[in-house]
Amino acid sequence: MVKKYIYYSQPTLDASDLSCLNKVFKSNFLTQGPQIPLFEKKISDFVNSKFAVGLNSATSALHAACFSLGFRKNDILWTVPNTFVGSANCAKYLGGKVDFVDINYTTKNIDIELLEKKLNNTSKKKLPKVLVTVDFAGNPVSQDKIFKLSKKYKFKIIEDASHALGALYKKEKVGSCRWCDVTIFSFHPVKTITTGEGGVATTNSKNIYENLKMFRTHGITREKNKLINKKESKKNWYYEQQFLGFNYRLTDIAASLGLNQMKKIGKILKKRNKIAKFYSKNLKGLPLLLPIVEKTSFSTFHLFSISITLSNPEKIQKRMHDYLRSFGILTNLHYLPVHLHPYYKKQGFKINDFPNAELHAKSSLSIPIYPNLKFESQKKIVGLIKNFFKKY
Repeated sequence: MVKKYIYYSQPTLDASDLSCLNKVFKSNFLTQGPQIPLFEKKISDFVNSKFAVGLNSATSALHAACFSLGFRKNDILWTVPNTFVGSANCAKYLGGKVDFVDINYTTKNIDIELLEKKLNNTSKKKLPKVLVTVDFAGNPVSQDKIFKLSKKYKFKIIEDASHALGALYKKEKVGSCRWCDVTIFSFHPVKTITTGEGGVATTNSKNIYENLKMFRTHGITREKNKLINKKESKKNWYYEQQFLGFNYRLTDIAASLGLNQMKKIGKILKKRNKIAKFYSKNLKGLPLLLPIVEKTSFSTFHLFSISITLSNPEKIQKRMHDYLRSFGILTNLHYLPVHLHPYYKKQGFKINDFPNAELHAKSSLSIPIYPNLKFESQKKIVGLIKNFFKKY
């Protein structure tokens, strides 16, 4: 008999999502049609940014954002080790160099004191051209503090908010780009809303916006006012590739699903926060570090990551994972430190370079959280975690 598992996350889909897709299938456009600009406007209106550009993944959006900020070969990008590899790889795609700033073990976001210290102790030639901050689990980074540092040390900021569509920091929507140059959101199936696969980049810069649009379409433009060969501009079929871009386009199928999902985002966020509140209340008192959200912030709780505070946490982490799995509860780790992947170790990074991120990886598990997680399942998860600590 196959055991029915409770996954750490699941997409929030219903009949209305299928209905919206059927409408697209009956239309004249599956891609490069009217749903994409509608979805982009919905996102920009929601986060209060001037512009939004849809792409086929958040990884593509990170790549496009780096390019659009003028990041080129041998430029330097800093990010955190506790993230998905895409936050760092965007620099490597462009021939750049990557370094890391450790996280604050309590918040799991970039440690701003360590960032300032590293900036102070780094020679001008080795300072980053771009810093990618990461809103871990949907908990916003203190971007205003980092923005002040960016002015002093002359670096650009990409806020990787893949987890954080709908999050707030000091009453400011994540994605408004008040304290960054570009914000990236992911629409992977387990994120706040989904387009199947997909991402978006928001910005308030017209120049960045235009570069993002061209980069996702091979570096091609058809806009007459941008054409270099003005003599050909009267021909409706004429277009120009002006730099090397990629096919990173979002489809109308994906955009249509995204538009429908946005109708439900308020309910989705409310349910995630309700589950997080239940976990926080009922796991209190156990040898666990639970997610901490500042009073000035609102988290999307894309993840609910718990960290074991006992000595030798790595063994306990494995036992807890296996114990919960035996009861059909699937947990996960977010994340394996980027600098310890074989690709980055070949570039000179090693164990103990970023101890907070490494300790997080040895002590943490993401337990199930998603809007359709039944209350009975939430109680079961809490009960099993309590029993685990009694047993072990």
